[in-house]
Parts: sequence; C-alpha cells; structure tokens
Amino acid sequence: MSVGTPSLRPRTGTLSDMAPHEASVYPDTSVVSVGRPERRRGSALNPPIEMSSTFVGVHAPGADDYVYARFSNRTWEPLEEAIAQLEGAPLPALSYASGMAAVSAALSLVPIGGVAVVPSTSYGGTVGLARSLHDEGALELREIDPSDWNAAIDAFEGADFVWLESPTNPLLDVLDLPALIAAAKQRGALVAIDNTFSTPLRQRPLGLGADLVVHSATKFIGGHSDVLLGVLVTANAGLRSRLQQNRTLHGAIPGPFESWLTLRGLRTLAVRLDRAEQNATTLATRLTGRKELSRVRYPGLPADPGHSLATAQLDGYGAIISIEFAGGVTAAERFMEALRLITPATSLGGVETLAERRRRQPGEPHTVPESLVRLSVGIENVEDLWSDISQALDA
Repeated sequence: MSVGTPSLRPRTGTLSDMAPHEASVYPDTSVVSVGRPERRRGSALNPPIEMSSTFVGVHAPGADDYVYARFSNRTWEPLEEAIAQLEGAPLPALSYASGMAAVSAALSLVPIGGVAVVPSTSYGGTVGLARSLHDEGALELREIDPSDWNAAIDAFEGADFVWLESPTNPLLDVLDLPALIAAAKQRGALVAIDNTFSTPLRQRPLGLGADLVVHSATKFIGGHSDVLLGVLVTANAGLRSRLQQNRTLHGAIPGPFESWLTLRGLRTLAVRLDRAEQNATTLATRLTGRKELSRVRYPGLPADPGHSLATAQLDGYGAIISIEFAGGVTAAERFMEALRLITPATSLGGVETLAERRRRQPGEPHTVPESLVRLSVGIENVEDLWSDISQALDA
C-alpha cells in the first residue's frame, strides 16, 4: 500500500508556469488546489455561488453559452473539474442531486431489455433500483457474488452493463477489480464502479479500466452530513455526452449551494480521511477478539480475507468497520441502545462516528447478517470512541 501516491495527471513545465492544481504532485495537495478560479491579482480564492435559474441571451445561443441553469451552471463546474482531476479523468465529472440520482443515471445506460450484472450484496439502494427496473421489464438483472470468480464470469457473458463496488457495502469484501473489470470488458460490457467508500484518494477505477466511476458525494467527499450530492466520472466523451443529455432531460441536478458546500468539504478530504482511517484501524484491532463479537470486518486487519488485495489495490484501508454480534440481533440492538457518544444513524463518511444495524433498513439485502452493525468512523479522539464502544459492548 502506497501512502501519498502521486496523482495520475502528467506534469510538464516548471512549477511557476502552472496553475495551482497543476503544481501539485500528491492527491492530498490536489484536494486543496483543484477547482479554484484563475489566479490573478485581486481575484477571489474560492469560486462564487451563482444563484440564477436563467442567463441573459440576445442571439441564438452558442455551444459554450449559459442559457438555463438545468443545462449548465458555473457553480457546478469547479466541483466537477476537481473530482475529475482527482479521478484521473480528462473530462469534467457530472454532478447530480443525490448519490441515488447518479446511480439511476448510470443504470440508464443499460439498453431497454439489456442485461445488467449487479452484486446481490451492494449498496441497498443500487440493488433495489436494479430489481425495480427488472420487475418493470426495463432490463434483465443478473445478481452475482463477485467473489465467486466462475459465477461472475458466467454472468458477464452477453451482459451490457456490469456494476461493481469494492470494498462492498456493508460487508467490506475486497474484489480483484483489475481482473473483474478486464473480464467484463473482454465480453463487451460497460463497467461502472461505485467508489464512494474509497474516494479518489484511495482508489482510481478509471486507471484500472473502468468506464464509469460513481460517487455518493454526500458521504466522504462532502464529509459533514449536511448535503446530498452524487457524481459520475468517465474518460469517454461519447458516454459523458449521453449522461449529460440524460441529466438535462431528467432534471436530477444539484443546487448551486449544495455544489459549493461539497467543494468546500472536498478541501479537507485528505486530513479527514487520514484521521478517520487511523481511528478505524485502532478500533478494529481492539475489537478483534472481543467475546461479544463473532466477526470484525475491516480490510486493514491482517487476518481479514481481503487484506492482501486491499494492500495491493488501495492507498488506504478506509474508515468503515462492520461488526457482527455473537448474541445475534438482540445483542446488536442492545449495543446500539447503549451508545452515548456515537450516533445511531444511517449514512457514513461524515466527521462524526455513526453506527447502524443495517438490516433495520427494509431494502437491505438478506445476504447481510441480521446482527451486523456498520460503524462509519469519524475524526473524534480515538480513546473517546473506544470508551463508548467498550461500555456499549459491556452493556
């Protein structure tokens, strides 16, 4: 695992010739410098929020003119440029009103009646939408266990679209993404990767051959549990054009203020993720061996089944831990009720630590154990977190 891996963008010229984001070599610098206005004397350091639904025009609009805020908006653009650069994409990303809006736009790429392959244990919203589209006859859904190589390859045959996430939500299985992406593309499928858990600071799927990267920027990218926003990133101009047309016609656009908040949150992603990841590693290590738990899932643990792959593929192990209780769902619920500092809530990736028994959500796949509690570890002092977890386990 390489910490502080240089960004994938090529560097030319001297630092003095470059814009601020071009002068950065490491991703944790890039998150601070990307998406800034042009640097000139007296210019604003941050992009403004442009609150307008329409734009002045007196002639037939040109290709680059601003016409109407559902088509394009100057407040989206810095965020879209920033995330694209972090993911190593040559084209701006596309932002959406929520992570699920981005997921929906990605699944719109499946032709009517086409075949979509989705892991049965993925984010519940993704699986639920794919099943709904299947029931409506919009697509044929093949659900897989992507860790079963032979079954995955069989499902890829004749597929139009393959969806993968790694680490998976909430089981934290780590997939051999380079091999799975290559196998799917060899069979003619378009491949989308949900990169929400890893963020572009820990994993860049376009560099592994993926066609599309999906983020719920509500989570780690925004980072403060105060905004809903989704993002799609691709290096394929034709694919981006289709997605942009879909966004314009379906209207799942983010508001300017939400876009501005998300870009502001992105600035601290590196320090937030580093701290939360350190906390998660400490907590997962201490949780291992507790008699109240039957399993601790965290790819940073040497004994975790995904540890070797995670070490090879990721630039960090992430800030999510999933624990399973030996006493079943009753013990898990008692643990949740006993928490005092940690907040029982859905979602993840914020500065605060959240805990949730995932199967309390009606749409959660049945492959997720009833007693599993997902911990989204925040940036608090780890000793305070451990004290709260320990007393809740004792309870």
